[in-house]
Amino acid sequence: MIRTRQLLTLTAGLAAMVFAAQSGMSAATAHTTAPTVKPAVATAAAKPNIVFVLTDDMSTNLLPYMPEVHKLQSQGTSFSDFVVSNSLCCPSRSSIYTGEYPHNTGVLSNTAGPNGGFKAFHDNGLEKDTFAAALKAKGYRTAMMGKYLNGYDPKSTVDGQQPYVPQGWSQWDVVGNGYPEYDYKLAHNHKMEPHGDKNKDYLTDVLSEKGQSFIKKSAAANKPFMLEVALFTPHGPSTPARRDKKDFPGLKAPQGPAFDKLPTNAPPWLARQIPLTQSEKTAIDKKFRKRAQSLQAVDKMLGKLRQSLTSAHVADNTYVVFSSDNGFHLGEYRLKAGKQTAFDTDVRVPLVIAGPGVAAGRTSHAQVSNIDLAPTFEKIGGAAVSSKVDGHSMLPLLDGGSDAGWRTANLIEHRHAKPAHDDPDNHGTESVSPPNYHAMRTNSYTYVEYDSGAKEYYDLSTDPDELHNIAGQLTRARLAKLHDALTGLKNCHGDGCWSAGHP
Repeated sequence: MIRTRQLLTLTAGLAAMVFAAQSGMSAATAHTTAPTVKPAVATAAAKPNIVFVLTDDMSTNLLPYMPEVHKLQSQGTSFSDFVVSNSLCCPSRSSIYTGEYPHNTGVLSNTAGPNGGFKAFHDNGLEKDTFAAALKAKGYRTAMMGKYLNGYDPKSTVDGQQPYVPQGWSQWDVVGNGYPEYDYKLAHNHKMEPHGDKNKDYLTDVLSEKGQSFIKKSAAANKPFMLEVALFTPHGPSTPARRDKKDFPGLKAPQGPAFDKLPTNAPPWLARQIPLTQSEKTAIDKKFRKRAQSLQAVDKMLGKLRQSLTSAHVADNTYVVFSSDNGFHLGEYRLKAGKQTAFDTDVRVPLVIAGPGVAAGRTSHAQVSNIDLAPTFEKIGGAAVSSKVDGHSMLPLLDGGSDAGWRTANLIEHRHAKPAHDDPDNHGTESVSPPNYHAMRTNSYTYVEYDSGAKEYYDLSTDPDELHNIAGQLTRARLAKLHDALTGLKNCHGDGCWSAGHP
């Protein structure tokens, strides 16, 4: 059924919501009729629970199509400057699990090898350093559902296990290749569950049911729990549930100031991009529409998980976290579908947190990063945060307190990826992988250094769309200061990353 009423509502509010998504304004501000619910404070006797919903390749311009996320925003805190340490699935997820930058996890790409994929994560012994391992040691029931790390295959034998279940997880419901959403095999702990192409097999819905069941059973057992549901959507092919395939008829991709436009003084790899053809623009519109459609099941799942928390009488003592592993460009800067750049389209992603004591309807402008999720979860559960962790707990930012004193700069790392048939993010067709770079993003600028020596500097206060590279206009002294600050970040470890983040 085509959701005509929903489409009309979204169309009427689209401009306001896109502005809210890009500026960090909460949905409560963009939709003045959204209810404001003051979260209840957890009792001291019970450890808080955590439900973490992680999308794949979700850009901020898709927020207007997710009413349950809007509701979460109105009841929690949104972060306007949440950036990822690497705009690529496996490196980013490795940082999320451990709280470490890619140069410390050693996971710099998706593909198997000494520096990439599940194999590098496993071989580097990082499974013992995840927030799941820390929370399980504190008595939590922990569940991982959906997408783990690129290269993980439930059918493979690892350390004598098939399917392999990493330490730290009480329940394991993970798929290797779940991008098509149908016809997959799911590892349920150490057993395989085959799924076909019927409506009931749609992966996001299956994960939703499993997540609801986990919440119910954990609450009944009177055990604190941590549930991560990591989706494969809206990553391509962006397969929507069949019930959603006709949603948003005629929807087109946003064409903001950066659409089909090169920045002035673009670096060589980007300067080679030619204007988009009409057929490419039409394909971009279709992709955006499918991405919005595929997220409808995710949004519905978020609502059902939260309802399960209420039904189990644990909603008041549960943190609900919604985010993405990286962003996505779709026509901006003459780039078709992809990520991996240092532009905000690719590195700045949604982060919304609601829960006990969290300020409702608030937007924080603190420079937070995906490396901050693991220590936040560990602090919630009363676990000690390892000295190896580069990130910082965000709990002080969640009670409505000031952003003052938080880090002022975040590191972004990128390793060029060559076309690989087994890498869903780099088939060498539409996606362009830039040369190696390190970047530093603050609330006022983005500074990029490529291994080749090329540089970019975008003044976000005057050029929020990042269309004017003024690195060539900076003084030698200013460039030297930026270089030293970026060098400090890209070489930092543990607690040293906090001080390096205050250049």
